[in-house]
Amino acid sequence: MDPVTTPDPPVLTELVEDRIAVCRLNRPTRLNAVSLPLYEDLFAALIDFDRDDAVRAVLITGQGRAFCVGADLKAHGHGELTPEERQDYVAGGQRVYRCLQTLTKPTVAAVNGHAIGAGIELALSCDFVVVAEDAKLRLPEIGLGTFVGGGTVYTLAQRVGVAKAKELIMLGDFFSGRDAQALGLANVAVAAEEVWEESLRLARNLAEKAPVPMRLAKELIHRAQRLSYEEALQEEAEALLRCMETSDWKEGIAAFHEKRAPHFTGE
Repeated sequence: MDPVTTPDPPVLTELVEDRIAVCRLNRPTRLNAVSLPLYEDLFAALIDFDRDDAVRAVLITGQGRAFCVGADLKAHGHGELTPEERQDYVAGGQRVYRCLQTLTKPTVAAVNGHAIGAGIELALSCDFVVVAEDAKLRLPEIGLGTFVGGGTVYTLAQRVGVAKAKELIMLGDFFSGRDAQALGLANVAVAAEEVWEESLRLARNLAEKAPVPMRLAKELIHRAQRLSYEEALQEEAEALLRCMETSDWKEGIAAFHEKRAPHFTGE
């Protein structure tokens, strides 16, 4: 009898130094193409990390030479999906993107290689993007008779403007990691071998900040475009007053006067 083998989990997780959690897309032989099990594992991991007070920042990256090349078209071609399976797949992806965008912890996408379709959508759902300069990026969906997901019509336009978002989505041409930084889609573009260390440096910097104002900043920046100027002022004032009630507020002031690094507890 053949030995029973357990398939590798589609997402690997770990808590690394400085309170940084890492999610690694783990389908390297398929260049980390997304699947429903991958979406389900990633969602579960993100929820766990969001509830864990030991975690201050979350880093998403890909195992192997690609970040994520989008939908697994080979698997899709093996059989017609039922309407229910289509709904589950779409809902699974949207759940992950929404979770990343609303996570209370800051998120960093370490785009270590090619990012196609859903790969870009995952990166855009993160707060910060570090990309390999020579990575190939593309939104090919319309050319394949399908459509983007994860709020890309919103998140991409936020980063690069409406005109450029139309170009990238509707034409679907390749562009490089270097181009992504120039467009404002990525925060940093570095040599491929430097992506991990640069992403870790950024995540470490975020993890050192006070958790309460970090959460409030992410929440309010995300919502700002739906607020009037007066509403934004009011919500900023409420956020400031909330921060002034925390022990971290006192710690930040004390550290400033004592000329030392603050030690924030999230309380």
